[in-house]
Amino acid sequence: MNPVWRGLQAPAVVGGISVVAGWVGGASAALVALALGAPAIVAFHLWHLHLLTRWARASADADVPEGRGVWAPAFAAIYRRVRARNAYERELRNVIERFRQAASAIPDGIVVLDAANRIDWANARALTQFGLDLAKDRRRPIANLVRQPEFRRYVESGDYGASVVVTSEREAGHTLGLQLVPFAADQKLLIARDITEIEAVARMRRDFIASVSHELKTPLTVVSGFIETLQEADLDGPRRAHFLRLMQEQATSMQRLVADLLTLSALESDASPVHETRFAIAPLLSELLVDAKALSKDAHRVEVEALDDATVFAGREEIASAFGNLVSNAIRYTASGGSITLGWRVDADGSGVFTVRDTGIGIAPEHVPRLTERFYRVDRSRSRASGGTGLGLAIVKHVLLRHGAELEIASERGHGSTFAVRLPASRVERDTLIAARFANNDGGP
Repeated sequence: MNPVWRGLQAPAVVGGISVVAGWVGGASAALVALALGAPAIVAFHLWHLHLLTRWARASADADVPEGRGVWAPAFAAIYRRVRARNAYERELRNVIERFRQAASAIPDGIVVLDAANRIDWANARALTQFGLDLAKDRRRPIANLVRQPEFRRYVESGDYGASVVVTSEREAGHTLGLQLVPFAADQKLLIARDITEIEAVARMRRDFIASVSHELKTPLTVVSGFIETLQEADLDGPRRAHFLRLMQEQATSMQRLVADLLTLSALESDASPVHETRFAIAPLLSELLVDAKALSKDAHRVEVEALDDATVFAGREEIASAFGNLVSNAIRYTASGGSITLGWRVDADGSGVFTVRDTGIGIAPEHVPRLTERFYRVDRSRSRASGGTGLGLAIVKHVLLRHGAELEIASERGHGSTFAVRLPASRVERDTLIAARFANNDGGP
């Protein structure tokens, strides 16, 4: 029934009763019936208005009151609207919760900002990165917590097409890439990504290019200068031969550098697999001893202390290159009259250990962790004078990584160094005693 007609039922009933009362009891009876019925109708409607007003002023989740008579359809309609709204809010809460769960699983920091760039929400990673406490920092401007000038300028610029790089104030040594992403009508996402490793790689690339350029610039300058001199000056035979010899030395230096760069590039490439074979360690030690004496030119005492014979399963050329780099470094940084001792043993755990011990200049402790970096030099002038390219230990590191081996360094400034390569037991098979083979240190069997 139409609510309007239902609303007229009560007045119609009261009117009908009044007419009947008037017909039976006269005008006074009709007035009494009307006086009693009309206030009852008004009270009925006022009561329902009171229920509606009280519900409207209550909390949003208050139950809708139950209506009677003409009010029943109205309250039923309100109840349906409230139920639909509650269902929508539940779905919205579920969406928000799923978003927060997804944001919490993201390794990057996520901060939700309002139109005034005030913090509304943040995931766990962002709490750590920025030291946030949502209970205290909600509604605080993000610029009050991330105080780097470059970030403030970025926020004020309004141009969020790229990220801004800042140093983390909470995690020492970490670099963050921050980017604002507008969404919805008046909100933004602040995405904080830890780019420490990316920045380190970029820095290494820049340093590498600068180092290669520097290492090639000196010999190229020397060669270019000598070429100009030979072209313009009328030199006698001995002087011309001297200049040509110096040019040859610089050209050889550049060739060594290029060869080491190519070797390092091949080692770092996944497309260059290890060609593993089984080989005896004794012949390799003999080769290293011969090469060491040739490089030393009898300026050092070079000997071998090999306690255990063994067969090694590895890339022989790569292992020989790594061992050879350690030996040549020891000779270069040991003054004439010093000694270099090559060692080999098999430890109780089955690992094979190749050692190079020298009585050279030694290395200060602060330099040891960085020795295997490309072009890292403790003393640049001395290193260049010794003929090294600055890539030897980097090559050693990559060879050992490819074989699951480790490099151990023990050194003291002014008291020599010991470099030890530890091959895993899975690559070593112990054989018979070979100490007698090197009794005369001639490398022979």
